[in-house]
Amino acid sequence: MPHIQNFHAHVYFDQATQSQATQLCQEAGRQFDLTVGRIHAKPVGPHPHWSCQLAFAPSMFGEVIPWLALNRQGLVIFIHPQTGDDLKDHTDHAIWMGEVVPLNLEALQ
Repeated sequence: MPHIQNFHAHVYFDQATQSQATQLCQEAGRQFDLTVGRIHAKPVGPHPHWSCQLAFAPSMFGEVIPWLALNRQGLVIFIHPQTGDDLKDHTDHAIWMGEVVPLNLEALQ
């Protein structure tokens, strides 16, 4: 079984929901011991939408994921572990909150 180094939760948004997503990510940073990444107002890597990344330890999963589920207010959130196998982490190991969105998997190869 692969070792999970950490988790990434990518909060997806567009121009209309950018403020909402920014507030959600900032509040997550205040509530939990996690790293809030940059707000990307463009698709980055395999992510087809604008996004902000939240990175956290596996020990935080049971706190962060329920909080996101209750506070996402309709935003799509893509969650995956970091095991060292980027392709599997973004496909087979992925968890979605909201709509499942096709990723740009070519960016991982």
